[in-house]
This record gives sequence, C-alpha cells and structure tokens, in this order.
Amino acid sequence: MPPRDDKDRANLLQGTLDLLILRTLVLGPRHGQGIARLIQQQSEDVFLVDHGSLYLALQRLEERSWVSAKWGASENNRKARFYTLTPTGRAQLTDKISEWNRIAGAIARILGAEKSEA
Repeated sequence: MPPRDDKDRANLLQGTLDLLILRTLVLGPRHGQGIARLIQQQSEDVFLVDHGSLYLALQRLEERSWVSAKWGASENNRKARFYTLTPTGRAQLTDKISEWNRIAGAIARILGAEKSEA
C-alpha cells in the first residue's frame, strides 16, 4: 500500500485509541511498537499512532487493570514491555465495541438524513 499524505490520515477520536489498543491485544501480547504498527497496518495507513499518545494510553489502561505488562525481549532482541489484555480489559472491549457501534450508527443516520432531505 502506498504511503498516504498526512492530510489523508485520520485523527483518532478521544477514547478511540483505547478501543484500538484493546482490540489489537485480543490477538496476543505485543510491545508498544508492535501495537502501533498493527493499528497502522489494519487501518491501511489511515491511523498513524503517535508514540507519546500510545504510551500514555497504555499507562492509563494498565492503571485501570485493563492490560497488564511485563518486560521481555522484542524480535530484534531489545528490552521491551509486552502488554496483555486482562479479563477486565476484555469485558471493557466488549462494552467499548457496543458503544462505538451505537455512536457510528447515530452518525450514519445523521449523515444519511442529508440524502433524504435533498
């Protein structure tokens, strides 16, 4: 996939990064760079996660016990923290997906109303 210009990249809505991190960790433990890379890949380069935002979100999720972290070695043998989804985090993911679907549906209805008004 060709790289996109910065103007083509979408900004994450507040709270959406937490959802994307939790969803990424369903696939198994990952270090921060791996989480950011997977979000970028799965969004087809629409989301480029800023590392500062990522690590603040991971710290917040760990404080809430939605993820746990332990030190390990990355694929290039560097010391890295690996994050794992906890049972509480899995329950939050389910709640956040329902909330996202509700919000996305409401936005779609509002945007669709434009067609019926024309």
